[in-house]
Amino acid sequence: MSTQTRIERDDIEAKLRELTTDVNEQADAARSKVVTGGIIVLVITVILVFLLGRRAGREGTTIVEVRRF
Repeated sequence: MSTQTRIERDDIEAKLRELTTDVNEQADAARSKVVTGGIIVLVITVILVFLLGRRAGREGTTIVEVRRF
């Protein structure tokens, strides 16, 4: 024979809180990695756009020479 115990509301509530805590901890850890990765991508993009714009500015520069007679 096995003895069965009743599952109380407090038991279910405690288990749900335990699961929620685990999920929240994992989400916080993942969120910090995503934010760090996003910042790195943003900085690289800004540097790349700056360098490409500088290069285009040098190539597109027109020199006008003015002479007086």
